[in-house]
This record gives sequence, structure tokens and C-alpha cells, in this order.
Amino acid sequence: MDLGLKDRVYVVTGATRGLGHACARELVTDGAKVVVTGREEESVARAASALGPHAAGVAVDNADPQAPALLIATARERFGRFDGVLVSVGGPPPGFVADTTDEQWQSAFETVFLGAVRMARAAAAELGEGGVIGFVLSGSVHEPIPGLTISNGLRPGLAGFAKSLADELGPRGVRVVGLLPGRVDTDRVRQLDAMSADPEATRQAAESRIPLRRYGTPEEFGRTAAFLLSPAASYVTGVMLPVDGGFRHGF
Repeated sequence: MDLGLKDRVYVVTGATRGLGHACARELVTDGAKVVVTGREEESVARAASALGPHAAGVAVDNADPQAPALLIATARERFGRFDGVLVSVGGPPPGFVADTTDEQWQSAFETVFLGAVRMARAAAAELGEGGVIGFVLSGSVHEPIPGLTISNGLRPGLAGFAKSLADELGPRGVRVVGLLPGRVDTDRVRQLDAMSADPEATRQAAESRIPLRRYGTPEEFGRTAAFLLSPAASYVTGVMLPVDGGFRHGF
């Protein structure tokens, strides 16, 4: 199936590793060009190099108010166009309600929430018909995850913002989609499993609750993202799609 991604240009934030990098890799594999971001120059350069000549890297913090304009300008200058953005932000620090400080909440809000809102607003102002704005969120949009208090507080709000944005941009032919990863085998998920006394037992217990009986791979998640961002999904907008092996049982 041709997804129609050839020569389309996307910004993918938080793409030096994990789910963001997997999404960027699948976009490039299907013919797109990408601008990838991260905070550290070295990791951004390494990630862009691994993706090949159809990728450019920009070291920038999502919390920087100037980041969106810089990234969109880089896409146009380097590749001649801008077709969409996938906002992928690393998870806030884990912790329970009593463990999280005002400073942690404020920092996470600036990066995870407000940074994503700014990027989406800037993209919305630049995109025309056929453009797309995607968000990598979390299964916590529907159900809180123990030990991820800050994420539980912020991700559902972003999902609500994305739904509102989809309604506003739909008449212009610009789509907005969200992806809700479940247990995908990334450093982040392994870190969460390691918070328990027996990480292997924790993983086995988690897998037993997933209908497919295993964790997903970053590649599987990336391929789903590539489809949703592509012209092949041209009639899909306003959805929050679980990518979780069937873990979520609600409709």
C-alpha cells in the first residue's frame, strides 16, 4: 500500500530515541523527509545521521517559545515544504502524588503541555489542506497509570486540546490525531517496570493483561503513526487511537 508519503515533510519532536525516533524512522522509510528534535546537540546529530539524508536535526527544548517557528522554518529551508508535525515528548518524571513537587509540575507543564500547544498552534497557522498535526500521548488519557501522577494530570488535557483543535481545523482540511501507546518496549517502559521489586515479574504480569500477550515494539508504533500522518488516512481526524495490543477494553 502506498501511503502517499513520498517527499512530504514533517517535524517530529522528541525524536532522538524511543517512540519519537521510531515514528521518524518509519516516515523516512516510506519516503517522507523529517526534521527531528531533542535537547542535546550530540543526540540530535546522532539521530538525524541514523535516519540518513532525508532527515535534519535541530537541538531545541520543547519549552522554548521560539522552538515552533524555528522548526517550521527549518523544514521549509531544508526540504522546501511543511506538511505536518508529530509532537512526541518524553514522559515527566514518575512519582506518586505525595512525591511530586511544584517545580516538577511546572517544568512538566511547560514542556509536555504548553510546549505541545505552542507547536500545534504554530503548525495550524502554517498548514493548508492535507496538513496534519499528531500527538503522542498515553493510555493515561483514558485511565490513570499508577506511579505517573504528573503524566496522568497532563495527558488527558492535551487530548482535550487535540479534539478541540480537530473541530476548529477540520473545515480547512487539516487533520488532528492522537496516538495512545500502551506497553511498548522502550527505555521509558523498562524504567517504569524497574520501579518494582521484581521487574521481570512486573513485565510478565503486564503482558498477561494484554490480549496479544506481549509488549509492542517501537517499530509497530512507528508504522501506526506513519499511517495516521499520511494522506492514506485522509478521512481520519479527531481520534485518540490506542496502540496497546488490545489492553484498553472500552470502545
